[in-house]
Amino acid sequence: MKTNKILSLALLLTIAIAPVSAQFKNAEDSICKTNRFLYGEAYKSKQYQDAYEPWKIALQTCPSSSKNLYIQGAVILKQLFSSSKDAEKRVEIVNELMNLYDLRIQYFGEAPEVTARKAYDLQQLRGDAALKEYYELYAQAMSLDASKLDVAFIERYFEATVRYVTKGGADTTLIIDNYDIASDALDAILAATTDSTKKAEIYNVVANIENRFSPFASCDQLVNIYTKKFNANPEDLTLLKKITTILRKKKCMNTDLFFAATENLHKIEPSPSTAYLMAQMNYQRKRYTEAANYVNEALKGADEKDKYNMYILQGLCYTEANSYSAARAAYNKAADLEPTKGEPYRLIAQLYAAGHRSIDDGMNGASAYWAAVDVARKAISVDSSPENVEAAQRLISSYSAGFPKQDKAFDLDLVDGNSFTVPGWIGVTTVVRTKK
Repeated sequence: MKTNKILSLALLLTIAIAPVSAQFKNAEDSICKTNRFLYGEAYKSKQYQDAYEPWKIALQTCPSSSKNLYIQGAVILKQLFSSSKDAEKRVEIVNELMNLYDLRIQYFGEAPEVTARKAYDLQQLRGDAALKEYYELYAQAMSLDASKLDVAFIERYFEATVRYVTKGGADTTLIIDNYDIASDALDAILAATTDSTKKAEIYNVVANIENRFSPFASCDQLVNIYTKKFNANPEDLTLLKKITTILRKKKCMNTDLFFAATENLHKIEPSPSTAYLMAQMNYQRKRYTEAANYVNEALKGADEKDKYNMYILQGLCYTEANSYSAARAAYNKAADLEPTKGEPYRLIAQLYAAGHRSIDDGMNGASAYWAAVDVARKAISVDSSPENVEAAQRLISSYSAGFPKQDKAFDLDLVDGNSFTVPGWIGVTTVVRTKK
């Protein structure tokens, strides 16, 4: 009998430790050591039924003596659950396991990880019968500190969310809210990870979560859900941040809801990022003056790394408003920030060509094309990327066709190769070039 085996082990241990019993501080130390030995021997032999009683005595006697009491105890209880056919007994074992995890947190901390493990074991042992309970445990683990969790638990958290909602436990908003929580947690963990294998694991979890989220993530669905919440609480800062974050992640920025939520967010908690978003959206709506004003606001507090794109947008706003000098100034500031990018020079070339009719040079503004070609060539000289070179060469080819004819230039005493200052707002010195 297994019971006889335990008694024999107890007897042997008593004989073995008798000469040194004085070393124990008290009777509890002796009981603890004896029962840890007894359950340990049975545990190593995978005699989990035999291990249970001495393990339980050890846990009750010295709960802070070793984390293994909890790690191995969980294994013992799950093995007893698997071998039991009694439904009531199985429920008792699950409850004991849940209490064991609580006790482990009490003595050894690690609440996020242990709570997630508790949720997973409850899910495995009781399935959908405990769906609400295990979902709430996953959610609790995430709220404690998601950065401490293995990414597999974050995936299980989102899987539990989807299952909970699809089984009628909550509405679809919960999936969207928890997607936001899960993706933020994974982004933070990924940013702190340098190991390539670990990164691959995280990317795989991200992909799995995206796949599960996609049936609930159309822009129409998101807008429909969040419009109701926004209309009910249009100045709720937490809600505004949630709406703008999720709509941006799912590329639903070209919506009235995103515009309204961002506008309110900027009014309540203005920042360079919200000002820049407002600039972008006003530009898309062809409100160029408002867009330029928001860019100016964004630039006042923006990081240097963000200013390049802001100056480009500022130039585009001024271009559309026919403020050519201001547009060129913005593009030049962008060029100063990123001197190896051809984009600002290409945009100045387009600006010169677009404004050629405002130039009074006796050639219907043809001299503007000389300046445009010059600056397009400047783009090539600073940026040899294939995309830039191809785009700049297209501009050069197009604008060269706008050069004045030789006879027109001759009538104005202009000779190919001679210096020429383009009049008006362009005001740059270039070289005469004609076509036959």
